[in-house]
This record gives sequence, structure tokens and C-alpha cells, in this order.
Amino acid sequence: MMDLMLRFTLLLLLLHAGVFGSYSTVINSNLPRLNIKGSQPVLPILAPSPLMPFTNVSVPKLSGRCPLNFSNVESVITTTAIDCWGSLAPYLANVVCCPQLDATINVLLGQSSGTLTLNDDTLAKHCLLDITQLLEAQGSYNQLLELCSINHTNLTRGSCPLVDLTQVENILNKSIVFESCKRVDPVKECRHRECENAITDAAINMASKNYSTPDMIDDCKKIVLRWLASKLEPSDASKVLRGISSCKINKVCPLVFPDTKNVSKACGNTNTNRTTCCDALEHYITKLQDQSFITNLQAISCASSFASSLQKANVSINVYDICRVKLKDFSLQVGSEDSGCLFPSLPFDVTYDQSSGIDFKCDLNDNVAAPWPLSPHSSSNPSSELPALPKATSEQNGLQDKLFISTLILMLTLLLVHLMLNLES
Repeated sequence: MMDLMLRFTLLLLLLHAGVFGSYSTVINSNLPRLNIKGSQPVLPILAPSPLMPFTNVSVPKLSGRCPLNFSNVESVITTTAIDCWGSLAPYLANVVCCPQLDATINVLLGQSSGTLTLNDDTLAKHCLLDITQLLEAQGSYNQLLELCSINHTNLTRGSCPLVDLTQVENILNKSIVFESCKRVDPVKECRHRECENAITDAAINMASKNYSTPDMIDDCKKIVLRWLASKLEPSDASKVLRGISSCKINKVCPLVFPDTKNVSKACGNTNTNRTTCCDALEHYITKLQDQSFITNLQAISCASSFASSLQKANVSINVYDICRVKLKDFSLQVGSEDSGCLFPSLPFDVTYDQSSGIDFKCDLNDNVAAPWPLSPHSSSNPSSELPALPKATSEQNGLQDKLFISTLILMLTLLLVHLMLNLES
């Protein structure tokens, strides 16, 4: 009897996770691609066997010539290895993996004493090789540098005239930069840009000492970020750098759009056959679903960009509404049923658990309609802030019904637990 009650309780908890708007999805590295018809909320997907990135996948072969202190940032390197885990990394590259790798390099340089950069190209190459060895030894993707467009120059001084820690601190307004950036709330930062503005002002001041190239300010920004990383705990520094970068990430759609001529041909006539139009649209969006996971705000940009392209090709009707296209249809599809996974717009890391494997959260499991712009010249970028997304459409029962069902299931679960405790006593 007790075993049956426990099983039923677990089932209710799984159902509770499945109907709620944000849920945790466990996924292995072989990602299925699914069509967009009849999208429904799905239960968490249990990996057939846990992925084990931290059981000595391999022993790293370090060069012994890199002066960077890897032991200071062990936890950050481990986080990066999970965020860039195996063949899953290409699908996580834009949103999670590459931003975390970039933050790790800056934290590593900041946490190493004396200088905020490597002046020797040979040393930089050795250090970059050591970084990849450490990550791959913990299960990361084996072509990470190519995936994230990282090379040894990312570790060198670039064109910034000041790189020595003492020189930087002598010219930097340390209190303004540190107070503006020691804790970054991504929502407030994307609205007010307090930290970004402080970093930009500091970089301009540094570059003005010997200004020579247009890239100098951007190169000096990297030096300021590394200085900031030197003043924080490694894990805190990584979170701050990820919070700063999230504003830029969410403003741009990372998807590559193929030629839209087949969709515009099928949907461009006001008297078009709806079935033909929607079939062409579905076929096109299915190709987009092969590319990568995206955030909910990126999905808004992608939907708007695609719609603007169709409008410029004389598609005047709202085909998103006619064909019931949702924001999550623009992201990679996961699970045994059709379900697009949109990532949260706020920075997050993939997590690892020995019993369940690689795990991450999908935001917005309800079916929010893709926005159709009023004209092809409407902005395709979401607000620089991080706004709340539109509510679910009534045809999909909406968030209120889901909340009611979730609450009911949770109450039943608590009741069962109470009954089991009474049985035991």
C-alpha cells in the first residue's frame, strides 16, 4: 500500500511539473527534431542513462608553460564544462556556452596576478590550449574554440595601451566601476546600463592616453572587465560578466533565415489557400528548429524579423495567426512530443546531477502567439529591458487554468503524504 501511494505521489508531482509554465527538462545529447503541429506541454524527459561529465572523462595534458592560475577558478571551469557539454554545446552556444566561456577567460585573466593580459602570442596559445584541455577533460565539446570564435588574441592585450594591473588601477576610477558592477541585476542593468556605462567611461579614459585605432575602446573594455573580475570571487565575477552580456544577447536573433520565396509564394496572395500556406510555413519553420535553443526575448526578435521579411515579399496577411505559430516554434524542439524549449532571458547555467544527468530549464511552456508586426519597418528587436512576455492565448487554456490545476494537484499530493504518515503511525 505504501509503495503504491509513493508511486502515485511521484506521478502527481511529475504532472505538476508538466502543466506548470516553467519546467525542468533533462535531456541527453542526441536531440530530436520535431515538427510544430499541435504543440503541447510535455513532462520532464528522463535521460536513458545519466551523463557523467565529472568522472575523469580524460586526463588533461597541460603544456606547463601557461602562467595563469587555473586552481583559482576550478569551479568556474567546471561550470563552463557543463554549459558546453559534449555534442549539446552547438545548440547551447549562443545563449549559454559561449557567453560562459568568454566570462571564464576574462575571470581567469583577472584572477592571475600582475597583469590583466598576456603579451606574448606563444604564451597565449599555450594557455588557450590548456583551457580547452581542462574543459574537454570534464566533458566539454571538443571544437569549442571554433564554435565560439575564440583564438589566442582573446587573451592578449589587443590595442589597449594599459594592461598592467598597477597602471590600470592608477587611472581607473575604481570606486565608480566597482560599486556600479559588483552586483549586476540583469533586468535593471538592461534598463539603466549603470555598469556598462561605467565600464565604457573607464575604457574611453584608458584609450585616450594613446588613442590610435577604433578597436581600442572595445579592447580596453575587456581590460576593465578583467580588473573587475580580479576584485570579486571567481563565481561572483562570472555571474556579473554573464549579467552584463545578457543585454546584448537578448537583443539579437541568432537564427540564420533561409530564402523565404517558397513561403511568400504560398502565402503572398490574399486569396491564398490556407492549407498550402501553412504547410509551406511549417516546412520553413521546421528548418529553423534545427539550429539552436534561443531565449524568449530572442524568439520575439526572430519572429518579428521573419515576419518583416515576409511582409517585404508582399505577404500582407497575418500568417502567424492563421497558422497558429507560437514563439516557442522558433526554438529547438525537445521531448517525445512536439514542444519548443525557450530559455529564460536571464543568464543561467546548465546543471548536472549524478542521478539524472544534464539538466536545464525551459521557460514559457504555454503557447504564446508569435507577434506579427504592423509593418515591415517595425523594429525587430525587443525592448532593451527584460519585459514580461504576453499571456497565453485562451485556446490553450491560459496560465490561470494551469495554475489552478497545478494548485489542485499539489493539494492532492500533500493530502496523500498526510495519509501515508497516518498509516505509518
